[in-house]
Amino acid sequence: MTDRAGTPAEASDLIDPEEVSAAYYELVPDVSKVEQKVVFGTSGHRGSSLDAAFNETHIAAITQAIVEYRAGQGITGPLFIGRDTHILSGPAERTAVEVLTGNDVKVLADAEGGYVPTPALSHAILVYNNDPANTDKADGIVVTPSHNPPRDGGFKYNPPHGGPADSDATNWIANRANEIIAAGNVDVKRGVGTPGRHDFLRGYVGDLVNIIDIDAIKMAGVKIGADPLGGASVEYWGAIRDVYGLDLTVTNPGVDPTWRFMTLDWDGKIRMDPSSPSAMASVVHRKDEFDVLTGNDADADRHGIVTPDGGLMNPNHYLAVAIDYLYTHRPEWRDDAAIGKTLVSSSIIDKVAESHGRRLWEVPVGFKWFVPGLVDGSVAFGGEESAGASFLRKDGTVWTTDKDGILLALLASEIIAVTGKTPSQLYAELVEKYGDPVYQRVDAAATKEQKTRLGKLDGDAIEATELAGDRITAKLSKAPGNDAAVGGVKVVTDKAWFAARPSGTEDVYKIYAESFEGPEHLARVQAEAKTIVDAALGA
Repeated sequence: MTDRAGTPAEASDLIDPEEVSAAYYELVPDVSKVEQKVVFGTSGHRGSSLDAAFNETHIAAITQAIVEYRAGQGITGPLFIGRDTHILSGPAERTAVEVLTGNDVKVLADAEGGYVPTPALSHAILVYNNDPANTDKADGIVVTPSHNPPRDGGFKYNPPHGGPADSDATNWIANRANEIIAAGNVDVKRGVGTPGRHDFLRGYVGDLVNIIDIDAIKMAGVKIGADPLGGASVEYWGAIRDVYGLDLTVTNPGVDPTWRFMTLDWDGKIRMDPSSPSAMASVVHRKDEFDVLTGNDADADRHGIVTPDGGLMNPNHYLAVAIDYLYTHRPEWRDDAAIGKTLVSSSIIDKVAESHGRRLWEVPVGFKWFVPGLVDGSVAFGGEESAGASFLRKDGTVWTTDKDGILLALLASEIIAVTGKTPSQLYAELVEKYGDPVYQRVDAAATKEQKTRLGKLDGDAIEATELAGDRITAKLSKAPGNDAAVGGVKVVTDKAWFAARPSGTEDVYKIYAESFEGPEHLARVQAEAKTIVDAALGA
């Protein structure tokens, strides 16, 4: 961690927006180079125009590939498109609209030409597709690199189920896009770029009353601070205040493509991560001014919860509290509706699930795995350790199938209104019942070959029988919830666990670890985890 973490950004930390924008149009990628190819990760294609990794050529080709993909899938309805506040999102949205209209796709952009949070776009797709009057199916594109630094751009496709596309779709789109680029983009069709319009904001904000107990928040007079961190939720929080008459202050209504108002993240970069203590330092500084203070990343699919008594909550802690609260305050949810969590989320969630007699549905990393369960109501809550989650409406029907940081932030106010306690106070009560887990993620060096082997590693390749002095009870290479490959391995004892997964962007692998025995035991788990994994990889 840099010694500048949590300090205000300085002039030397800022991007030159004109330089980043110019590179989008001027640099042409060479897809024979791996770093310049179209690659869809868990949240779409990301990169910087300055590195020839996110340029007009990429976006035109990806959009053309999406047009061809949706045609092959028989998707004939409108395509909703929205962007966040990154400097590259505007140019990329314009390029995409030109290609969509050039292919005679009915494209719907924001009615006011404004920013569109990821959850608002997912919500719009689902509302359209669940309307019996619509006989066709809609899908969508979100132009966002999420919490990535200001120099980056991102482009994500959401099919008719409203959530992130699965790997079958993204692999096809990426491969086709790279073919198009290699051939000089001659297959790309461009139009005049005039989209239709859709009111994302009013559709989303007006529907919140059907998933959050707004009346309870208003009657209790909960004093709310909401910091969009310069992202797409800025107008949404103001609308929530005005529509519902809440005591809500948008603490930072500014939008600046350099994000000069941010404090630096752990590595000295500007990164709009609402779960990072360093990135949220300026927000936490105001914690005593409100009953609850929240943050969102640039596309508002992540949440950060700050309380006067606890400061910034660990995302795992808040997920546990949210689950414990929701499964006792949503009587219309199905009795058999499961609790969804990713494989690397805290085990205190397992204990909460058991206490409520609910099935735990544990899946690999990636929100896409929760989509089927949220759609049919068999999973009422899906959450991941990186501060992303969504849940069902009060009546047990689907709300969004993508992460919703606005929703989870607003839920914190409902929890305070109904229980009279902050989420951090409620987490302390969970700790009294189930113990106090210590959780951390660290990185370990790995070659590209070792990363490839780790991604395909079978649990049986782990020869160790003990971890930090305790018997290993499970060696998982497939998720218990859906038997899908985890792209790594998870090793479990009665007191701790670790999971190892290769990084998609750096020559490292990630070690997630948790212990119910304290920091010293966690450190031992982490050290032995690296030894165990390195042995399996032949390092």
